[in-house]
Amino acid sequence: MDKLREKINSLKLETETAQEQAEEAFEQIKTLENEGLTKDQEIASLTHKNGLLEAEVEELEAKLAEAKGAAEEGEAHGSANESLTKKISLLEEELEESDNNLRETTDKLRQTDVKAEHFERKVASLETSVEDWEQKYEELHQKYTQVKAELDEISQQLESM
Repeated sequence: MDKLREKINSLKLETETAQEQAEEAFEQIKTLENEGLTKDQEIASLTHKNGLLEAEVEELEAKLAEAKGAAEEGEAHGSANESLTKKISLLEEELEESDNNLRETTDKLRQTDVKAEHFERKVASLETSVEDWEQKYEELHQKYTQVKAELDEISQQLESM
């Protein structure tokens, strides 16, 4: 009888532990899902910024081409040529800076994508862990119910003696 009670208490303790671990896993999943949403928003923001920078690069390239064309036409005009050359130089610097910004943003986007994939895998792993703990909890609960029923039956048999 004492062994059955010890076994029931042991099963209760295992059940409580499994329940606590399942709750912790649920909390971790919530946290990771929130982090995933944050990363998705960051990806969207960086993608938008990337698009804007690409448009700016195209615009600067068009201005550069226009300035080069104007410079070629104005070679006969000495002072105008110098002015256009300076403008071309400035536009080339601006284009280079925009290209660098575009590369940096693209790198950040890739890094954020990698992090988001990592968190997605971690969430999937935790969900699997939660499912395992839930299954273990159900098994322990069934064992507990079964042992309790056996204990009640034995108790009734002892009382009827």
